[in-house]
Amino acid sequence: MSETARTAVVIPTRDEAATIGAVVGEIPRALAVEIIVADGGSRDATVAAARAAGARVIAIDGPGYGWACAAGAAAADARADIIAFLDGDGADRGDLLGRLVGPIVAGTHDFVLASRTLGERAAGAMLWHQVLAGRLIGAVIAARTGQRYTDMCAFRAIRRDALAALGMCESGYGWNVEMQIRAARAGLRVVEVPMPYRRRAGGRSKVAGSLAGTLKAGARILSVVWRLAGPGWPLG
Repeated sequence: MSETARTAVVIPTRDEAATIGAVVGEIPRALAVEIIVADGGSRDATVAAARAAGARVIAIDGPGYGWACAAGAAAADARADIIAFLDGDGADRGDLLGRLVGPIVAGTHDFVLASRTLGERAAGAMLWHQVLAGRLIGAVIAARTGQRYTDMCAFRAIRRDALAALGMCESGYGWNVEMQIRAARAGLRVVEVPMPYRRRAGGRSKVAGSLAGTLKAGARILSVVWRLAGPGWPLG
C-alpha cells in the first residue's frame, strides 16, 4: 500500500441531524479523499446538516445498516484505496482516523478495527450486555477461525480491494460481524486498535434506545454468526 493511499469515509445514517455535522466536521480532511453519508431515509435534517458540513450524501434505496455501508463503499471515489466506516451518532472518535488507517498505509495490515473494550470508554457509553456480547461472539469466532476479536465496533478501516473480495451480503446489523468473520476466513492481516469511545452525542440509538431495537439487532447479529461461524463451518 502506497504512503499516499487515500481514504473514503462512509457514515450510514438515519435521523442523526443532531450529531452528523460534528461527526463529519472532526474527520481529518488530510486523510479523507471524501466523506460519504449514506442516508437511509432520514425524516429530520440529517441530509442538510451533512451537506453543510462538507459530506457527499447518497440516498439508500433499501433498508438496513449493512445495505447503507455497502452502498457507501460502492459509491466511493475511485482514488480511494481504503474504505473507513463509522457511525453518525458522535460516539466514535473520527478525529483519530489516522490510528486506523496507519497500519494499512504502512502495508502491515489489511483490516483495522477500533476496540472500545480495549480503549477508554466514557461512563455509560457501552452497556454491560454489549461488552459481554462482544466477548462471547469474539470467542466463537476465535474457536472457528483462530482470529480473536474483542469488539464489533462500527469504526473500522479496510483495504478497498480486500473488502470487495470478501463477498459481503448482510444488509442489516450483522454487517460488522460478517466482515470480521469473512476477513478471518480470508486470511486478511487483522489488528484491533484500542480506541476511546464516547456516549452518543444526541438523538436516540436505533439499537440500544429500545428493548425491541436491541432484541432485533441482537437476533440479526447472532443469525450471521451462526450462518458463517456455526457448526457447519470447519475449524480454522
